[in-house]
Amino acid sequence: MNEVRSVIIIGSGPAGLTAAVYTARANLQPLLFAGGTWGGQLMLTSDVENYPGFPKGIMGPELMQMMRDQALRFGTTIIDEDVTRVDFSRRPHRVFAGEKEYTAKAIIIATGASSIWLGLPSETRLRGKGVSSCATCDGYFFSGKEVVVVGGGDSALEEANFLTKFCTKVTIVHRRDAFRASKIMQERATKNPKITVIWDTAVEEILGEKNVTGVTLKNLKTNEVTTYRTDGIFVAIGHKPNTDIFRGVIDLDVKGYAVPQENSMTKIPGVFISGDVHDHRYRQAVTAAGMGCQAAIDCERWLEGV
Repeated sequence: MNEVRSVIIIGSGPAGLTAAVYTARANLQPLLFAGGTWGGQLMLTSDVENYPGFPKGIMGPELMQMMRDQALRFGTTIIDEDVTRVDFSRRPHRVFAGEKEYTAKAIIIATGASSIWLGLPSETRLRGKGVSSCATCDGYFFSGKEVVVVGGGDSALEEANFLTKFCTKVTIVHRRDAFRASKIMQERATKNPKITVIWDTAVEEILGEKNVTGVTLKNLKTNEVTTYRTDGIFVAIGHKPNTDIFRGVIDLDVKGYAVPQENSMTKIPGVFISGDVHDHRYRQAVTAAGMGCQAAIDCERWLEGV
């Protein structure tokens, strides 16, 4: 019989590692599954200047390494494997990594969300070098520059409006001839003198060697291909919560985000959620860390009563 742990944490971004620090300091000896590629979206971020406590900024991977070291310092056990299946139908709850089974009285789900990307090799190569999916995180670095935003929903228009605080020009590239965003977001974008729109167009390629210098655009109605100069490109075509293994197990909303029932606990007693796997509004490292703290405290208090 496997050892029944007090708590298993699934995910190793700011939410999961903060939950690990708090549960470890509560002497719950957490086991954390970090995944094959650990650290969450901050591992794809270069300079982080809006995380409290780092007045000169810090590199995303460095910040995540510090969080991981802190979790380890207090006694967290970390396994760098992906959880492939869960069974919360009875207690103790069961988690599977490959063919191996692990059990725990409580589970904290902190698997985060992933940006939906265009799927271009150049996009991957230039990520952090002019390619971003977070205007709030990276907009400041484009002060006085011109950028492109790809998308036509609320997220894209919100990113575009935010970027006008820093950029001299923001061009929205949208594959359709009308936005899908809410009317209020459309009005803000169309009335903003710094924003222009290129309709019926897709990004075919991102140009640049060390940094983004432009994009290749294709008009989807005429098939005309043109080159457009830009200093950066923000991909805002959506996020996908990493909840596939929890489908049919916990409550998910229409977009797949995990839904809590009481504070951070799901409908299943002893199963908690934190971070971007639930939060589709803020999606910041600091809010994810705060939610990790909340889930850990809720988990600790729940365990005291069982």
